[in-house]
Amino acid sequence: MSAPENDGHAHIEVPEGHNQDEENTGMTNSNGWDGKLRIPKSALLSNPEALSDPEYSDEENVLEGEEIPADQDLLKDEPADTDEIMCIHSRIGSMGALKLERFKSVVRICLRQNRIQEIEGLEALAATLEDVDFYDNLINHMRGLDGLTKVKCLDLSFNKIKHIKNISHMTEMKELFLVANKISKIENLETLTKLTSLELGSNRIREIQNLESLQALEELWLAKNKITDLTGLGGLPKLRLLSIQSNRIIDLSPLKDVPTLEELYMSHNMLDSLAGIESNINLKVLDISHNKISKLEGLGPLKKIEELWASYNLIIDFNDVEKHLKNKEALTTVYFEGNPLQLRAPALYRNKVRLTLPQVSQIDATYVKV
Repeated sequence: MSAPENDGHAHIEVPEGHNQDEENTGMTNSNGWDGKLRIPKSALLSNPEALSDPEYSDEENVLEGEEIPADQDLLKDEPADTDEIMCIHSRIGSMGALKLERFKSVVRICLRQNRIQEIEGLEALAATLEDVDFYDNLINHMRGLDGLTKVKCLDLSFNKIKHIKNISHMTEMKELFLVANKISKIENLETLTKLTSLELGSNRIREIQNLESLQALEELWLAKNKITDLTGLGGLPKLRLLSIQSNRIIDLSPLKDVPTLEELYMSHNMLDSLAGIESNINLKVLDISHNKISKLEGLGPLKKIEELWASYNLIIDFNDVEKHLKNKEALTTVYFEGNPLQLRAPALYRNKVRLTLPQVSQIDATYVKV
């Protein structure tokens, strides 16, 4: 896994659900953005204020475009038996004009980057619909989802939703995306026992709570919230990935309750120590960049570690690096740029890392020549 790049812009058109960019496997970046969005740097966001301003809610700020007449039928050329409806960046304001009731075999509907305020007409597709995508619209409430019992993936990211509700009947759900809304509480997920991935990055959440029933959950994305405490993760027996960058975490000890973790993204928090991480012996990827950590003590038991991103901390001693990492045979990638050990002697830094950790094949963004 190389250093990921992501500028937080939305993908304009995607052919296959949420795996748009197979080559971009990065999960985080130096800004703490939740890289699970998997989107290219060249893409544009229809409502960019939703990204740049956390208080964004003014519909007048939405980029204007040519209005489509109310009587224009955008789907007139779609066959009645189509299994996919795609109307991306089409300036749709009301779903009524789409006349969805004529389609009887739709598995996926994608209405990304429009001006939709209310979800309407999906009941007519309930018998077959599995994937619902309203990324980057103007939706205030989670309504209009009644009867959708077969949905496995729901994306309402980049809207104006304040409360998670009206989805308890979606018991087949596996992926739920609610990135960049105005959600302040994790709630009403108790019946979604098949959920494997939950994305709540860039909201207003202060507490990790109400997750105990999500026994199948493997990935939890909580970057860019206001979380101060890692308690609330116990009882998730399959959780392997936790993304909680850009929060206010100071203590890692609650992570003992999730020993199954394989990937942990903790950049841009308030850590000054790695104490408490000793129990997470299954960790393969650890991102602690942009904290105030001066010692790597705590990494000793993490024999499976493959990647350590520790840029922009207070690490000063190569002896400390050697003590805690030299015996990690699986370690292939380290990031130490921006630490005193790099800033004091930048010309010698890379060679020193190579001598200290001969098993490593990548130092920062540069691959080491064998």
